Amino acid sequence: MKKILLIGAGKSTSSLMAYLKDHAGKENLEITIVDKNLSLAQKIAGDDQHFILKTANIFDDIIRGTLIKNTDLVISMLPARFHMQVALDAVKYGKHMVTASYISDELKALNDKVTAKNLVFMNEIGLDPGIDHMSAMRIIDKIKQNGGQMELFESFTGGLVAPESDDNLWHYKFTWNPRNVVVAGQGGVAKFLHAGKYKYIPYHRLFRRTEFLDIDGYGRFEAYPNRDSLKYQSVYGLENISTLYRGTIRRVGFSRAWNIFVQLGMTDDTYIMEDSENMTKRDFVNSFLPFSPYDSVELKLRHYMNIDQDDELWLRLEELDLFDGKTKIGLKNATPAQILQKILEDKWTLKPQDKDMIVMYHKFGFKKDDKFKQIDSQLVVKGENQIYTAMAKTVGLPVAIASLKILNGEIKTPGVQLPITKEIYKPILKELENYGIVFNDKEVPFQCYDPDKIN
Repeated sequence: MKKILLIGAGKSTSSLMAYLKDHAGKENLEITIVDKNLSLAQKIAGDDQHFILKTANIFDDIIRGTLIKNTDLVISMLPARFHMQVALDAVKYGKHMVTASYISDELKALNDKVTAKNLVFMNEIGLDPGIDHMSAMRIIDKIKQNGGQMELFESFTGGLVAPESDDNLWHYKFTWNPRNVVVAGQGGVAKFLHAGKYKYIPYHRLFRRTEFLDIDGYGRFEAYPNRDSLKYQSVYGLENISTLYRGTIRRVGFSRAWNIFVQLGMTDDTYIMEDSENMTKRDFVNSFLPFSPYDSVELKLRHYMNIDQDDELWLRLEELDLFDGKTKIGLKNATPAQILQKILEDKWTLKPQDKDMIVMYHKFGFKKDDKFKQIDSQLVVKGENQIYTAMAKTVGLPVAIASLKILNGEIKTPGVQLPITKEIYKPILKELENYGIVFNDKEVPFQCYDPDKIN
């Protein structure tokens, strides 16, 4: 019997648990799931004898250690900051580990111990990071093997609302952790390469430096840059590349409107606003505007941010009921970011019948036989319902597939790693196709940038 311990059973784990359930009999699995809220796990596992559900305190060292000691592989779907506690126990007891999170420096430092015990610690095996790594390396390796020299790599991902469920002016609803959306881009400068030049975008300019993308069958989107694209030069083996850019996808117009919140300071999470529990939305907006004994909050905001009354940007702000002066927000000792999150959750939470959508778009520019060529690769995945969302599918399935392949010895290279080798990405991408996660690749004219002419 192969034993799997899943720590964390939140919304993004539905497809992960369903996959393990489908394979439990054939693979002779025993799956222990630990979470403080097991409602989703109970719904999916049902009375399946292969599942053991527990509400144990995973932060208790003795309890956690015992659980990990008695398994073969641990999947941590906890927030990234808690992975290290799990990892230390996994090393101690000689167990494999899988996460969908970025590899931290602390986790990376365990590599020698993990390798010495012949363990696989697979990280960044969800959507982004995860499917983005695997799908990128699939084509980068192919280009290099065919004698091509990489010149350009751009990669974009977005968790969005499906067109049939798009019913607001922002063309957006929360499909993953709302907090991460509100504080996106903070804590660093966006860095990337463009035509051989290093480019930097500070947070206060991030949402005004966007580019357009056209997705086949779905129209036009926009993308703003992720924090640090440069670290992927060495990860992807692109040391001599001229253009390297990674970004987040939104519908056109979102970033310009979101920039209002950034400029006002509403996304700041570093201080607490006094008497926040008694604050209305109108009070919240007014807190960031100049005092005037005569002008309304609406007029002050339009003047302060130079917004025309008939501008669609203004209509987007009104749609959020930002000027409601009656209803209290009701958050005690809250930061601006927390208050903004609460306001947006009231408007952008997916309805029971809504479907989400994942969009991923890679651009590969390369030189071969003295000719410049380009391959564009696009992925669109729609959710089925509120349980099996596109986000849950694209995050959870790669985690589940990798876990079984590690247990079965199909992925066996030891160490703390991410899925960038053919041993990992080839079989996982192949199996993902069975679940509708399929990339559409096509050759397009090369986006030729002349470094001597563009600064």
